[in-house]
Amino acid sequence: MTYIGCYNSTGTHPHSLRPPHGTQISRGHHECLIMMTSRMPLTCAMCCILALFICAGSIPFVDAADANSSQIQLTDEQRLYKKLMNNYDRNTRPVFNASHPVNVNISISLTQIFDVDEKNQVLTTNIWLDQSWMDEKLIWNPSDYNNLTVLRIPCTNIWLPDIVLYNSAEDYTGGYMEALAMVSFDGTVFWPPIVKFRSTCEIDITYYPFDDQLCKMKFGSWAYDGSQVDVFNTTKGVDLTNFVQNGEWELISVKSIRHNIQYPCCSEMFPDVTFWIHLKRRTLYYTYNVIIPCVMLSILTMVGFWIRPESGEKVSLGLTVLLAFSVFMLLIAENMPATSNFVPLIGIYLTTVMALTSLSVIMAVLTSNINIRGFKEVDLPRWLRAVIIIGAKINCMKLAYVTKADCGMHEDKERYHQMHTTFSNDSGCALIDYENNSTKQKCEMTDNAREPVRREADLSSDTWLAREILSRLQLLVDKEEERERADLLCKRWMEAAEVIDRCLFWVFIFGTVFSTIILLVVIPTVRPYENHGNLVPS
Repeated sequence: MTYIGCYNSTGTHPHSLRPPHGTQISRGHHECLIMMTSRMPLTCAMCCILALFICAGSIPFVDAADANSSQIQLTDEQRLYKKLMNNYDRNTRPVFNASHPVNVNISISLTQIFDVDEKNQVLTTNIWLDQSWMDEKLIWNPSDYNNLTVLRIPCTNIWLPDIVLYNSAEDYTGGYMEALAMVSFDGTVFWPPIVKFRSTCEIDITYYPFDDQLCKMKFGSWAYDGSQVDVFNTTKGVDLTNFVQNGEWELISVKSIRHNIQYPCCSEMFPDVTFWIHLKRRTLYYTYNVIIPCVMLSILTMVGFWIRPESGEKVSLGLTVLLAFSVFMLLIAENMPATSNFVPLIGIYLTTVMALTSLSVIMAVLTSNINIRGFKEVDLPRWLRAVIIIGAKINCMKLAYVTKADCGMHEDKERYHQMHTTFSNDSGCALIDYENNSTKQKCEMTDNAREPVRREADLSSDTWLAREILSRLQLLVDKEEERERADLLCKRWMEAAEVIDRCLFWVFIFGTVFSTIILLVVIPTVRPYENHGNLVPS
């Protein structure tokens, strides 16, 4: 059998078909084998190159001219960013000499005071935390990039100082705003994130609601000491250009002070920048909602002394005012921290007026008791009558019933007993003498002249009837006198109660006005400024 081509009729490669033993190979077939053998190294090389590009994930279908054109299309910021981020490590300090510190300048722009929580002693503020430092690995020549001097870089791609708020009330899980960092060609980095801080603040409520509060915000590096990261306060200090006024607090001043402190944990010095914020409470809200209602309730307490003691409403009014003061006291206690270090001024004022109101209730009970003492037909003691007369003169009151003289109850009884005996044993002349305030001797007769008349009167029934009539009339007169005397005693005690009420009214009006002026006007005006005001602790 003879083979004349490289492939047989079935299309099978000649290497896959070996001729039988002893079969002669034709010349054409021999030349085909030689040609294929010479091309095998080139084919293998091409396959290896193809496999290499496939593994690398890119097949270079662009020639050199296309590569040059794509490089020209990159912007200046892209070329600069790729150059700066080449081999940049954000986990190490950006200084080539490890003995040099990174100086971080800190300043804040206070935009708003959200809240001052007196109960939890927390100050909530919204600020722009301006931080700037020198990064020696981010320096370039502006002429190489068409005078590009500032480049904005995501803050997550460069090194950032670990500046934290030392007296923060948060749990440190939120972090700062991922704002762009502005990098200058000389390596200066400026990063101003917007942060909402909740810082602890010792609230002094001694002069509440006329109080000033001095809160601090302490910033510094947490992990680096002063030899690695040093912090400074800038000359700008605090920027208040975008500050929004708070309805409850007035911002007096903000100052920054740098400290260098050695803590017990470490031997190195740790610098920090502390911002002191001086706030003053606006009193208009508390004046309308707390102070004025308290003054009105105090006026109601004083008006209670003008109610007549027999009306029975003095005690009810006093208790109602006392309950109203208790409601105000609970309202203020809800907003105050549960501390024994400070007692608020408004609390002292409420306690004072509540004490005056309680005393007014006690005095109302006392005057009511004095008012009804006259029904026991007991006369005023002499010392009490003297006090009442002096009090009436002080209050310019005219007394109609209270005098220094007694009612004379015992003398009246003796006069009644003597008169009754005279009426029983006399013929009527004693009654005439009693009415005419004459003595008994003016109507006496001689013994010889009176005896016949007395015998004759005893025998006459008309004389007995006259004596009985006179006796009945005398009883009516005595009862009327007793009634008048009892009424005089009642009026005496009632007049004494009115004088006491008037004296207590002036005492209470003086106490209320004095306490109001001292506690709400004088003390807030002349309070000391050792810890508050323009003096800031160093």
